[in-house]
Amino acid sequence: MQKIHRRKWIQNNIAMMAGGAAAIGMSSIVPSSSMETSPNTAKEGVKLALALPHRDKDRWKLALQIGVSHAIVNVQGILRRIPRDQYADALAKVKEDFNSAGMTIAGVESHPVNAERIKLGSPGRDEDIENYKAAITAMGKTGIPMCCYNFMAGLGWYRTRVDVPERGGALTSEFEAQAAEKQGLTKWGAIPEATIWENLTYFLKRIIPVAEEAGVRMALHPDDPPISPLRGIGRILTSVENYRRVLDIVPSPMNGIAFCQANFKAMGEDIEKAAKEFCEQKKIFFVHFRDIEGQGQRFRETFHDNGPTNMPRMLQIYHDAGFTGPIRPDHAPTLIGESNDNPGYAVLGKVLAIGYMKGIMQALNIPCQ
Repeated sequence: MQKIHRRKWIQNNIAMMAGGAAAIGMSSIVPSSSMETSPNTAKEGVKLALALPHRDKDRWKLALQIGVSHAIVNVQGILRRIPRDQYADALAKVKEDFNSAGMTIAGVESHPVNAERIKLGSPGRDEDIENYKAAITAMGKTGIPMCCYNFMAGLGWYRTRVDVPERGGALTSEFEAQAAEKQGLTKWGAIPEATIWENLTYFLKRIIPVAEEAGVRMALHPDDPPISPLRGIGRILTSVENYRRVLDIVPSPMNGIAFCQANFKAMGEDIEKAAKEFCEQKKIFFVHFRDIEGQGQRFRETFHDNGPTNMPRMLQIYHDAGFTGPIRPDHAPTLIGESNDNPGYAVLGKVLAIGYMKGIMQALNIPCQ
């Protein structure tokens, strides 16, 4: 694969961003009668964000260069190595590092501490929950306002291929249910959905009160893919109705949703209707902006600008409902010159996505931070 030197790489990033912004001049995003530009109901605007590694200062600089100053961070690798009474100091240092670079931490993504035993209901989960409580309390003390977490037991987000050709030969990921089924059960065997519901309820009843006291919003991410079972493991974050059930388990202003819109599409849901419903209830704390071709049994990731979803319409919906939380482009194809070692999380596709999003929002007069 062709190697790209750093200076050329940055130039390409900027060019791609400009191309993405220019693309939104196309007639496909011109507001129609059903998509008129509304009054400025969210004056402060959404917070454009990127998932940024703690120590990757070059990635931070690139984010700032393309106009992104909000970071979504993963702190589990830091907190898992230290005792609970040191969590607040460790998070304060992480926050200081980002602030000194001109960036604001908009939230933590992935569990702040190891949560696998919590999701599986395994021995030791109560100790892990105590660590979790301490992490949420520390987040509140240090002013980190949101935690995006999932309840995918045993298996995280899951694909059966990660080298599917996309536009121009870029590499993207795909899920195919039959291929997953052929791989058989995992080492955890068969776990019914009822068990996962019990484990999630156990978790929420212990964590949400702590989150309320700390002022930290808990944003629950959908299962990816949203089918059940997956290799024998029950999945429950697979429908709008199930999300309504989750919100009712512990009614709280801190119990909410990470609205990964491609996952809701994979569920077969009307994502525009779902986004309106949950935004109007002030239950969407975080948005993952991405698209797929297909649905639950078989789908593949697309570039942000060439999937089937009306992406300008989705941004308009978030704005009209008053959403001002963080929104970040999620999974993107791997482009030429990049390693595909971490599928979905290479850099160049995210640069294109940010340019595309900024162009849409400027065209529709949607403010962003």
